Amino acid sequence: MDIKKEIVVTIGRVTKVVKGGKRFSFNALVVVGDCNGTVGVGLGKAKEVQSAIKKGTASAKKNLFTVSLKNTTIPHEITGAYGAGRVFMKPASAGTGLIAGGAVRSVLLAAGVKDVLTKSLRSPNPFNVVYATIDGLQKLRNREDVEKLRGKTKGN
Repeated sequence: MDIKKEIVVTIGRVTKVVKGGKRFSFNALVVVGDCNGTVGVGLGKAKEVQSAIKKGTASAKKNLFTVSLKNTTIPHEITGAYGAGRVFMKPASAGTGLIAGGAVRSVLLAAGVKDVLTKSLRSPNPFNVVYATIDGLQKLRNREDVEKLRGKTKGN
């Protein structure tokens, strides 16, 4: 598996107040993908930004999954949910482009989706939005998958 895209969605600074002052650490939300239907997301935490990104990338590579695509778009409408985040995704005709906000866009770019309309609902938190997008992409089913599940053959 060849990773083509590695996108750092957000970096958060976390502060722990201790007796002697403040201790800073960082978390990094990273999305990786091959731009051809495989994508993964990972969270890395460390005392330094670079270490957090490295850990996030390693975690994302362990959590790869395949997305059901129909040419350059998704097979059907779907709403992904995670925490308070909701992401609505709708297939678009060829040439429409990737109509998506920051966090959703990074996941869809890494997955290789080129034509889709999206709307992020409720939470603006990038963590919830990314995980909601991942949830939606995992729920996608193409026609062949559904026919196999139902025991049907083409044309039945």
